[in-house]
Amino acid sequence: MKLWKEKQNIPPEIETFTIGKDRNLDLLLAEFDVLGSIAHASMLQQVNLLTKKELKILKGELLQIYQVINKGQFTLEEGVEDVHSQIEILLTRKLGETGEKIHTGRSRNDQILVDIRMFIRQQIKSIVFEIKRLFDLLISLSEKHQKVFLPGYTHMQIAMPSSFGLWFAAYAESLLDDLIILKGAYQIINKNPLGSAAGYGSSLPINRQMTTDLLGFDTMNYNVVYAQMGRGKSEKIVSAALASVASTLAKLATDVCLYMNQNFGFISFPEELTTGSSIMPHKKNPDVFELIRARCNKLQSLPNEMTLISTNLPSGYHRDLQILKENFLPAFPEIVSCLKMTCLMLDKIEIHPISEDNQIYHNLHSVEAVNKLVQKGMSFRSAYQKIAEEIAQGKFKPPSNVQYTHEGSIENLQNDKIYREMEKVLSTFDFKKVDEALKKLVS
Repeated sequence: MKLWKEKQNIPPEIETFTIGKDRNLDLLLAEFDVLGSIAHASMLQQVNLLTKKELKILKGELLQIYQVINKGQFTLEEGVEDVHSQIEILLTRKLGETGEKIHTGRSRNDQILVDIRMFIRQQIKSIVFEIKRLFDLLISLSEKHQKVFLPGYTHMQIAMPSSFGLWFAAYAESLLDDLIILKGAYQIINKNPLGSAAGYGSSLPINRQMTTDLLGFDTMNYNVVYAQMGRGKSEKIVSAALASVASTLAKLATDVCLYMNQNFGFISFPEELTTGSSIMPHKKNPDVFELIRARCNKLQSLPNEMTLISTNLPSGYHRDLQILKENFLPAFPEIVSCLKMTCLMLDKIEIHPISEDNQIYHNLHSVEAVNKLVQKGMSFRSAYQKIAEEIAQGKFKPPSNVQYTHEGSIENLQNDKIYREMEKVLSTFDFKKVDEALKKLVS
């Protein structure tokens, strides 16, 4: 059933192909379509395109639909194309001509834009919460294991001494940068496109600032053409932010899988958090982290997918943009689940003490030996050559009492500063303002 279509019969195969996965995906957007409709109806009454009585009736019915959605009972009827059509059908069926007035001064184009923006905004809030949880855990683990020895590697070869404190804090600071990128994406999508209609505005005297305020947006997309051009661009920008978080988690997962390997044996997890083998009774596999890595690597392909679908489209709406939703919308619960599982697993991590006296790590302090000669006045190149010759001849003796005290090193983690930077970024998200606006809208 298409509210926008005249009465010609559409071949079912065309109908199936053009609708695609929209019916299922639109259920994720239903509550935001209702919220956008309440704000839009309120604005229509303010500019005298609805009477106060009509607004009261419309809002009452929209709130009934909103409650059905929140109970998980909202569905799209057979033959109904999308969530916008379903909600308008429900209003019209109940309220007649008053229900039909809901679409005054808007298009499905700006409806879907505002729905997606509000969906992203809510999802980013969930992601930020999970990032903070994992960040706090990493900082806590870093403090707890600050000086516990961990060999550092470059090129997968033993390189220099490190510590579990450094390792955990490195991923905490990585999440800090991810959050900064996510904040930039949030700032871009927290702009109201409603009122841009099909991309060229409306000759009706609508009040876009009013819907901007009612929906808790920071500002609006002022230019109506650009509001439509933002479709595709917004998804690409947000996908890049999700990919940044995914990159951090995937790298962490790889480290964990490596350090669990018996040839390393640096860490382990309780047996119930690993999986076994169908034929090898000794196996304790890091399946959770392998799946986190795979899912996060898949998420890192998302910006490229968003780019390729929207590349070289001229301004204005194009049906190509519908396909963006298919992998974009499910990406949010995917990254949230990966953050949650990483937190759950690391909360149970078991650190195994490693002896620096092991012959494997004999040359780990070669750089420190070079530095001690430099401190005595020898040039770096001469000192390097001297230590290299001692190693080659089997005469190298690692120095004792090596200390790393500069900012961000083993004995000076700077975790307090990393934490303060995280708090500073978190304070820039205006979730409270959005929550209060939407609460007021449905009161």
